[in-house]
Amino acid sequence: MAALKHAHGISEVLAHILAVRGVGVDEAADVLLPTLKRLLPEPNTLKDMQRAVMRVKAAIEAGEIIAVYGDYDVDGSSSAALLAWFLKSLGSKPLIYIPDRLSEGYGPNTPAMMRLKDAGARVIVTVDCGAAADDALTAARDAGLDVIVLDHHAVTHQVPAYAQVNPNQPGDMSGLGFLAAAGVTFLFLVALNRTLRESGYYEGRAELDLREALDLVGLATVCDVVPLVGVNRAFVRAGLDMLSRGRRVGLARLADVSRTSPPFTPYHLGYVFGPRINAGGRVGRCMLGVELLTATEPGQASEIAMQLDLHNRERQALEKQILEQAMAMAELQANAPFILVAEEGWHAGVVGIVAGRLKDRFNKPALVAGFEGGMGKGSARSIPGIDIGAAVRGAFEAGILLSGGGHAMAAGYSLEAGKLDIFRDHLTVQFANAGEALNAATELHLDAMISIGGASVALVDEIAKAGPFGAGNPEPMVVATDVRVSFADVVGQDHVRLRLSGMDGSRLDAIAFRHAKTPLGQALLGTHGRPIHLAGKLKADVWNGRQRVQLQIEDAAECA
Repeated sequence: MAALKHAHGISEVLAHILAVRGVGVDEAADVLLPTLKRLLPEPNTLKDMQRAVMRVKAAIEAGEIIAVYGDYDVDGSSSAALLAWFLKSLGSKPLIYIPDRLSEGYGPNTPAMMRLKDAGARVIVTVDCGAAADDALTAARDAGLDVIVLDHHAVTHQVPAYAQVNPNQPGDMSGLGFLAAAGVTFLFLVALNRTLRESGYYEGRAELDLREALDLVGLATVCDVVPLVGVNRAFVRAGLDMLSRGRRVGLARLADVSRTSPPFTPYHLGYVFGPRINAGGRVGRCMLGVELLTATEPGQASEIAMQLDLHNRERQALEKQILEQAMAMAELQANAPFILVAEEGWHAGVVGIVAGRLKDRFNKPALVAGFEGGMGKGSARSIPGIDIGAAVRGAFEAGILLSGGGHAMAAGYSLEAGKLDIFRDHLTVQFANAGEALNAATELHLDAMISIGGASVALVDEIAKAGPFGAGNPEPMVVATDVRVSFADVVGQDHVRLRLSGMDGSRLDAIAFRHAKTPLGQALLGTHGRPIHLAGKLKADVWNGRQRVQLQIEDAAECA
């Protein structure tokens, strides 16, 4: 720890956080200052990269129409916007297609591929989808279309595409399985841009600066909850910097609508921008997200941003209604290694969010499905150590599900109502040995000890140097010992607000979100004046024009 502190000129608290996370002196530079110059991998380490690049290069040079087929979530919309921006900047006029969540489902489908062919497309590039679309890809190939798949979802076999660039496919040795689809798409553009440059394409014309699109890559990397390791850290750091400059008109207007302003953090990506962009695909029109991210006119961008904000409020109302029912059903499964709940009429656009809420509440994998006319569409969210994508793919391959796929932390599926109990039995077998991961999910890993008086804005800024925080690099958990609750009440939607006092008379505000009705919240409300230990995350914000620090409580314990 001392070596880290002296070698990098950091505080003892930050050095301790890095040390307990296994960061050595030599690795610390990439953690504290992650840059693309040091961390960007060679794109051609990805299988099929050169084949994909050469086909798109040929299409650009021949003036062929290229279609971009994306997904309706943030990663899919960002990836589609990223590729479309590049092609448009070269003078191409790509077709952009995002399938409707309810009527078409996830990923490529044959009718959509044929419509793109009829519109003149000869090359179709799928982003954040395609790895599991064998039927649609086969139909496209037979119709004379060259389909290139840029995806990151795990697949166990070769797909019938012209080329597949996917770090999670058989035979890929890149070691880049942690990338979001936008990260894969960015590496594809790095390779394509380099090939165009080397061929003399840019002679007499300005070359694109790919760094201008890093706001899209950073946004998708956070919102798709992929591990913030390696180049993903650089993507998010650079993306936040680019986003804070306000150059992408759609995101600038979305910031206005959501009443946020730079400097932005991963929180803004994951909890302010992300839910609004996703809202179009969940309860609105699935093209809205990519339309926002590709908008160039402020008026058009403002209109789309307002639509997305309205849809997000609609989504919140739906989520609240379904969550109450799902939570009551999940309580009956508290002793099971996973949660599986379903109900007729639950909106398919919000089941993923509800699954995430259940996962956070019960610290175990959660699967939620909504049925309509005997057919169900569901989403799953998981915890570290339990690959929910593999479990869902296994159920699909066993004929239990009509469709299913995803990655370790999130998955989607569809099934018939009569197969729900069979699906539950399948998951019970899959998670029979999940005890170690389930136990680990309930453990608090404490990074540092603080005093109430030491909880300052400067300390929060110092801790932030170990960011960006998210999946694979959780926000540091600190513990404050022997503190007293001098005031506590319930505010907002079941949040417990507290005023803490230290032994030296220092004070600190604290809050426990959505815990008013939980044992933790009830305990906090009843500990007035008694010394307790608190674990949580330090947050800095601006309140009434001044900066303040707040402890976001995760757990508490009585003093012995």
